Amino acid sequence: MTARTGSLLLREVLPFGLALLALVGAALACDAALHLLGLVWVGRWLGIPGLALILASVGYSVRKRLRGGAGPGALRRHEWQAWAGSLLVLVHAGVDFEAILAWLAILAMMVNVASGLTGKFLLARARRRLEANRAGMRAQGLTPDALEQSMYWDSLTFDAIRQWRAVHVPITLAFAMLALGHIASTMLFWTWP
Repeated sequence: MTARTGSLLLREVLPFGLALLALVGAALACDAALHLLGLVWVGRWLGIPGLALILASVGYSVRKRLRGGAGPGALRRHEWQAWAGSLLVLVHAGVDFEAILAWLAILAMMVNVASGLTGKFLLARARRRLEANRAGMRAQGLTPDALEQSMYWDSLTFDAIRQWRAVHVPITLAFAMLALGHIASTMLFWTWP
């Protein structure tokens, strides 16, 4: 592995992993706090505002597709709403679910969050970094063959990262279907005090 590949992986992939761990860590901390305070019942209800925030975040994608753009600040709002909604849903999930459908929905949500973070943290930064590295090497006078050989691992990593939408959109739909199934089954078998 070259130093450039290590740089791309360490500077771009590591922040992505840390952001995902921060979400899980925050959810575990909130869940632990609810258990310690004897407020487990609050966690049972956090799925509703969590889902509402996630649905609100979908507005970004709809506006972007229908209008060709979503306006300034819309991406940040989408990211915040999706992160906060996912946090609330994860805390909700920590309240001793024993239903397989609920856990499948959580798994789909986490894959969706991971693919969204891929787009946020990795794609834009990786593109800028790859182009900056390529421009720097051209300025040093590398031949096209030497440039291609030197940039091989970075280009390969970038090409893999670019595939994130192929996962993000279908997994969003899978999460939506599993979440709807969980909500429907909860309503059918309502046993909360």
